[in-house]
Amino acid sequence: MQRQHQDSGSEDGFTLIEILVVVAIIGLLMTYLATNLIGQGNKAKLDLARVQLTKLEQTLELYKLDNGRYPTNEQGLSALVAAPTTEPVPRRYPSKGYVKRADLLDPWGGAYQYAAPGSRNASSFDLFSFGPDQVQGGEGENADIGNWDTQSG
Repeated sequence: MQRQHQDSGSEDGFTLIEILVVVAIIGLLMTYLATNLIGQGNKAKLDLARVQLTKLEQTLELYKLDNGRYPTNEQGLSALVAAPTTEPVPRRYPSKGYVKRADLLDPWGGAYQYAAPGSRNASSFDLFSFGPDQVQGGEGENADIGNWDTQSG
């Protein structure tokens, strides 16, 4: 007995249109996920910058406790890495410094900025990052992030 093959007119597999629809849906999902993940990554960097600013602010307070004053504008944040050689030379300085040079960089790779006395904190100092755009000023997500934003008093 021979078997006869019945042809019902359908073939196994997908049509080109079905494949294009699936690819388009996957593309839309990837776009949606990527935009949400990028937004979260930027938020995480903003939060990290605030934490780092608080840590540097506390380190500058320790510097003042040890030496009776904050570093001058000329000495800058480098005074936390190596003992300044310009006046006023610190009277008590730890042999390994207060921080590592890498601690002076914000999450976007830019240097934290320091001004003493500060324009926003006239009795102490301003400590800030230029933020994601690395340009002074800005608005929204590109605004500068400073210790005036992290202080709780």
